[in-house]
Amino acid sequence: MASMRDIKRRRESIQSTSQITKAMKLVSTVKLQHAKGRAEETKPYFDKMYETVSGMLSRSGNVDHPLLSEREKTGNRKKGVILISSNRGLAGGYNSNIVKLVTQGDFSVEDTIVFPVGRKGMESVQRLGYTCQGDYSEVMNNPLFGDAVSIGKTVVSALESGEIDEVYLAYTVFKNTVTHIPTLIKLLPFTQEDIQNMEEAAKLEESEGEDGAKKAEALMNYEPEESETLGYIIPMYMNSLIFGALVEAVASENGARMQAMDSATSNAEEMIDKLGLLYNRARQSAITQELTEIVAGASAIE
Repeated sequence: MASMRDIKRRRESIQSTSQITKAMKLVSTVKLQHAKGRAEETKPYFDKMYETVSGMLSRSGNVDHPLLSEREKTGNRKKGVILISSNRGLAGGYNSNIVKLVTQGDFSVEDTIVFPVGRKGMESVQRLGYTCQGDYSEVMNNPLFGDAVSIGKTVVSALESGEIDEVYLAYTVFKNTVTHIPTLIKLLPFTQEDIQNMEEAAKLEESEGEDGAKKAEALMNYEPEESETLGYIIPMYMNSLIFGALVEAVASENGARMQAMDSATSNAEEMIDKLGLLYNRARQSAITQELTEIVAGASAIE
């Protein structure tokens, strides 16, 4: 059994740690309330943006635009991944779960360029040999739409120059305070299969109205020209989805950290109780030993 001094030191150390985890939990709770409200307010806009662009493409027939059409290419296709993680740890499996979407997915080290938003994710993929372009870690402190525009310009520029052929977005969806879902979505380009799926979804949704009558279906008309219109809309679509992902990631990070600190505090309290019991046992043993020695000494004198 450990000595009373060792048990006391360990209990004091855990008590200090418990105070830190309690404080971090309170801070994360306050930040979560703000981030949660922001995510819930902005989510409808970004959902509608994706729905609108999907509806346009599903009714546009064969769309010919460099940002939407897959390039014919021999060999492996270069992939770009916007990886949204956090700048700090102590958030349970939040960062590792989002990194696994890349490292355990169909993204080889040689054919993948990562655009990291968050220091933890960047450090993890760099250790595994992935190429990182840029560093947008400061964005996670307070994401703004201008930050999403900056990231979007960099990624679109890489796509237009042929540096990458596909763009993916890896982030954590904020469902509620305790549920956060690591998600990987493809932003650009849209394959013919993607457009066909959009067409089927649009037909299923609009084939019948409230009265059961079939609605009219017509191809999308563009004014000005198709290429010019899509040149404005596609970057806005990219920027909107990136900003929505940033806002949800911040809420998810604080929710994950709050849960992690709550668990750490509960574990610390449990360990303190166990160490208190061990300390009392050790103290009782020492007292018993001392009394035994006193009685034995008195008997020897007699």
